[in-house]
Amino acid sequence: MHVFYTPDIQKNYELPEEEAQHCTRVLRLGIGDEITLTDGKGHFYKAEITVATNKRCLVAIKETIFQEPLWPCHLHIAMAPTKNMDRNEWLAEKATEIGFDELTFLNCRFSERKVIKTERIEKILISAIKQSLKARLPKLNEMTDFDKFIAQEFQGQKFIAHCYEGEKPQLKNVLKAGEDALVLIGPEGDFSEEEVKKAIECGFTPISLGKSRLRTETAALVACHTMNLLNQ
Repeated sequence: MHVFYTPDIQKNYELPEEEAQHCTRVLRLGIGDEITLTDGKGHFYKAEITVATNKRCLVAIKETIFQEPLWPCHLHIAMAPTKNMDRNEWLAEKATEIGFDELTFLNCRFSERKVIKTERIEKILISAIKQSLKARLPKLNEMTDFDKFIAQEFQGQKFIAHCYEGEKPQLKNVLKAGEDALVLIGPEGDFSEEEVKKAIECGFTPISLGKSRLRTETAALVACHTMNLLNQ
């Protein structure tokens, strides 16, 4: 099944240029061929190609299919990006395949990467929803300072995963299914003790993701999988 991302398909029956080129030049699809579209907002569309050139692809919509939400709540991962950009991209892809709703990159005290270009991450999210047949594109936020982020309102459960000593129940034992959830994941050097303290003061619950010591991107994926699995 060929799936193409067309966020404005309800207003404009033309594929974005990059998707059009992939459709007509790479896959060599032409007039009369049937394809599947998604707007990333909860809908799939069965469509037929009506115009096909090297740079343009117009379609006629044959059927609109609404995809029910695959989980009943909003799942948000906020993590400090790793120094190696490939690992951030891997996390974005795999988390989307598993299923979540929102990704925020955090600028923490011990962050090794202070700037991140979200354009590449956005393309990976789009590719992942097409590959995993999801009709909803996760929201991607620009990098946000840790202190500013934790002070924002969030209607749901709030958790912070860190490596310091202390009472930390496992996420799977305290997460309430059906409720919105936000999990903070720190950089390779962990959150600072001051950041953990501030997060707790802002209503975040310290949690563990298991007995193993995990890389940042692995911890984020474990948190994503735990939230998704408990909400299936």
